[in-house]
Amino acid sequence: MKYILMMNAPKAGFDTYRAWSEKDIGTHFAALHALNKELTDSGEFVATEGLAWPDQAKVVRAGKNGALVTDGVFPESKEFLAGYWIVDVETPERAYEIAARISAAPGPGGVPTDMPIEVRQIMTGKSAELP
Repeated sequence: MKYILMMNAPKAGFDTYRAWSEKDIGTHFAALHALNKELTDSGEFVATEGLAWPDQAKVVRAGKNGALVTDGVFPESKEFLAGYWIVDVETPERAYEIAARISAAPGPGGVPTDMPIEVRQIMTGKSAELP
């Protein structure tokens, strides 16, 4: 089963990540890269990407005269999607375990970031998956 593990960052205070020391950033990404390697070695890794800062996001809707493009992330949003992993695992519990490890990646001073990770199964359209 494939799952997407979405890293949702709090909009308020997100700029504090820009203030992390180079050592803290290096430690954080080293932990995530080690996890990615472990998932690759186990055959569970599919993809991961970080996303651009929220001030670069756009929201697009169909308009009468073509695409209507506005600045995003929605102003009322308290969180936004910062990045994601796609994993192919045997059970939902394994996806939860991986998400917990991502959430525990070290932040400043090695303290876990405790970033919320939303876990959702990727639907393949097989009848057993549909409601």
